[in-house]
Amino acid sequence: MQNTVKIEIVMEDGGVMNFELYPDAAPISVANFAALADSGFFDGLCFHRVIDGFMIQGGGFVHKNGALIPKEGAKTIRGEFASNGVQNPLKHTAGTISMARTNVKDSASSQFFICVADTPFLDGEYAAFGRVTDKASLDKAISIGKVRTGSVGYYDDVPLSPVVIKSVRTVK
Repeated sequence: MQNTVKIEIVMEDGGVMNFELYPDAAPISVANFAALADSGFFDGLCFHRVIDGFMIQGGGFVHKNGALIPKEGAKTIRGEFASNGVQNPLKHTAGTISMARTNVKDSASSQFFICVADTPFLDGEYAAFGRVTDKASLDKAISIGKVRTGSVGYYDDVPLSPVVIKSVRTVK
């Protein structure tokens, strides 16, 4: 991909994950994610769904006092993937960042996930829009995937100790 947007996710524990986003493949997803990042939307949110050997998901909840509190305010966007009529060449390999959604194809808003393993069954069904730029970033995502999880309210696969995002920003 020629055109890229650089993103840095800084975790509360000091860990950092660096990404390249690809607007040529998923322009709506990249523009939405970058705008939310630079507005501070993700600051203080957590990775609320973590499945070792699959993915880590964040961008929608604050983990506070043993509860997950949804953050509102992000608009829904069109899903940029083949089964929704959009050609997106990106594959869901380890280190890929993609938009999370419900069963409704155009329901993505702020929640995203990072693949910690190759997950080809997601190709064409979710809007991949970037990937990690270095091994340390992938290693950080994989380490988050290994935290102990349980149930919080009616949510499963929630880290028992909150995994908090300090900030997400574009890097010039």
